[in-house]
Amino acid sequence: MQTAWFSKPVVVSVGVTGATRNLSNTQQAIELLTTHWRDAGSLKHQSALRACRRAANGDVPSNIAREAFVEAAREAHILVE
Repeated sequence: MQTAWFSKPVVVSVGVTGATRNLSNTQQAIELLTTHWRDAGSLKHQSALRACRRAANGDVPSNIAREAFVEAAREAHILVE
């Protein structure tokens, strides 16, 4: 598995305090999706996790994974826009 870098970081609000994190690659996104996700199991969550894993394996471009992650973050109300 390789690290697929996003063209632009995705800023999300995490934790009880709402601290922001800048996610720059698929490894960071996968870590957040698998350990600290509010709506784990939703269709957008599953799609983002699958896309990030596929990008990390080199099967799809990182921009596909980034877009899927952004949509899942928006659904979970953690995307900072």
